[in-house]
Amino acid sequence: MYKVSISDTEILRTLERDLKMLVFGQDQAIETLTAAIKMNRSGLRQEDKTVGAFLLTGPTGVGKTELSKQLARVLGIKLIRFDMSEYMERHTVSRLIGAPPGYVGFDQGGLLTEEINKHPHTVLLLDEIEKAHPDVFNLLLQVMDHGTLTDNNGRKADFRNVILLMTTNAGAEEMGRRSIGFIEQDHSTDGQEALKKYFSPEFRNRLDAVVQFGPLAPDNIANVVDKFLCELEAQLQDKKITLLIDDEVRLWLAEQGESVWAGSEIPELD
Repeated sequence: MYKVSISDTEILRTLERDLKMLVFGQDQAIETLTAAIKMNRSGLRQEDKTVGAFLLTGPTGVGKTELSKQLARVLGIKLIRFDMSEYMERHTVSRLIGAPPGYVGFDQGGLLTEEINKHPHTVLLLDEIEKAHPDVFNLLLQVMDHGTLTDNNGRKADFRNVILLMTTNAGAEEMGRRSIGFIEQDHSTDGQEALKKYFSPEFRNRLDAVVQFGPLAPDNIANVVDKFLCELEAQLQDKKITLLIDDEVRLWLAEQGESVWAGSEIPELD
């Protein structure tokens, strides 16, 4: 089993602060996620479980995937990402755990199980989990119950040092529904009911937390613009190109990329 070292303790101590400096406008989501990770990494969990299994909910473009990337970077471990829209059909599920004996490619192993065997300490990101075939959820129940996953050749992959993150847009439309009349209505419960329709009680009960991401405020959008521009400037510097952008352009990018329930999608410059 994984033991928390002195260096890991320092990383965990500043994890919440470090993530808040990298992902804007989602303090509550970061606090929920890091609190659960700290508790699990401190040894207060069953030994046959993952480090944590989390459902990241909310509209697109608000930082769910970005938080996953930055979490892996801050912890110094690999990010493994799968788009669940590619696993909507039953025959595609075998790609994750390998084809059974007698079928083409059975000796190659599964994409998921092989990656975990190579990188046992990892952040595993399953994007748009609501699109996955029901057989995928059966595999995830095994992971969350026993911390292992058996491929179609009988080999076990150890998930006990994996942070499992699953993103979903389910419920975002209901939460973003316009209020009727002059009184502002809270539609958060509508979003929770939508999650119950998409995900079974067996699945929800095995999660360490449902991490809710809210809409981004204008100031957060501006911070996102600055972050992406800094990254662009760094890329251009490698090509010996200097990028000069005034405040008017920054404001335009923020305004064009802002949508309360569609998050921050920075527009392309023509």
